[in-house]
Parts: sequence; C-alpha cells; structure tokens
Amino acid sequence: MSQSLSRDKILVVEDDLDALGFVRKCLEKPGYDVIEATDGLAGLREFFRARPDLVLLDVVMPGMDGWEVCRRIREVSNVPIIMLSARGEEMDRVKGLSLGADDYVSKPFGSRELLARVGSALRRARSSTDTETQVVYNDGVLSIDHGQHEVYVLGRRVDVSPLEYRVLACLTQHPGQVLTHEQILERVWGPGYESKDTVKLYISYLRKKIEADPAKPELIQTMRGVGYRYRRPTS
Repeated sequence: MSQSLSRDKILVVEDDLDALGFVRKCLEKPGYDVIEATDGLAGLREFFRARPDLVLLDVVMPGMDGWEVCRRIREVSNVPIIMLSARGEEMDRVKGLSLGADDYVSKPFGSRELLARVGSALRRARSSTDTETQVVYNDGVLSIDHGQHEVYVLGRRVDVSPLEYRVLACLTQHPGQVLTHEQILERVWGPGYESKDTVKLYISYLRKKIEADPAKPELIQTMRGVGYRYRRPTS
C-alpha cells in the first residue's frame, strides 16, 4: 500500500449525501483525513471539535446555511474555507469572498479541480505561517504584526479579513515594486486562479480601511492595465 501524501484534516459540510460521498472519495485517495457534517450547525460543532486544516462548505443547506457558517468560523479562525455551490453567479462568489472564504467552486466539479483548489489553499495557509521572517512591518503609517495577523494605521488597529491581510502582506513585502494582477493572484490565491476582478475587489476593501482618502489612494497605487504597487509614505 502506498504511503499517504498528507494527513491534513479537512471538514466537509454538505447536506447532499451523494456529493458528500464523492468529495470524501476524492480527498481520501491522496491521504487527507475527512471529517463530515450534513448541516451547518453540525459543521460548526465538528469545526470546534476537530480543528480541521481546511473547510469545504456547501452554500445551500437547511437551517444554518453556508454563508452563516463561514461568517462564524471567520470570527474565530483563519482556517482556509472553500465554498461549494451549484449556483455560479458572480454575486454569490463575491458574497463568499467578502465573508472571508478563500475560494469558491461551482458544482459540478471534477476530482482534479477539487484537489487542485484544496492543495493550493493549504499551501497558501502554510506559506503565510512559515515564510513570515519579517515579524513586524512598519513604515510610520502602516504597521503589520505578521505573528498576530494584525494591521494598524497610525497606531489604530483596523479589522481585516484573512484574504485582505494576505493581499496587503504581498504588496508590502515588495514596496515600490509593481505587482501584476497575475502575480498577486498566484501569490495570494495560488496558481490557476484567473479572476482579476477579485484582486480589484480586495484592493478596494483595503483602500477603504487604510487610506486617508480611498478615492485618492496614496499607499496602494494603481498601475493602469498592469497591476498595483505599495508606495511607502514619505516623511
């Protein structure tokens, strides 16, 4: 028998038993430990009990839906969350991302796509923990405590979502350097993610939180047609 490639724990919250069985088989083949729940409330219980490394979360469920489960998990944890839904509308994807989900996969999906999204999300989570050699970033206006994932503007703490934090960390790790949409997508969301609109959405979120005037941003600058750069404030 081949040795398992991973023992990451993945919580799957899905009320469709056929879909749940398919996802379980996909994840168990490469060696993931799978924890199952068939409704939102049970999913929350399993989350607090098992402390999974990643959550796969169906959107439409009886009682507590996936949106509410995602919101409650994000109040206490930065664990990667991938939303699963038969509804592929753009507004649903935006809603999931705005609530703190890391990715959104539309049903039906194949095993290769699912495993690629899961692997990418887990790698991002490890990277954000393992590669933060600079414990604190501070340029006089913006301060980032990478150990605690906390952001401060002029000494005042601002609340940021896990994805907002990662986008900001990506930009401030390369101050003055222009990062293309593709570079930001690959470093924050992982290889194969192609939605430039997602980058624009999160840049707009960050500007509202860290810029003195979001309509005239001075810190996160747009390089039209290319991408963005973080400009360290001048004294």
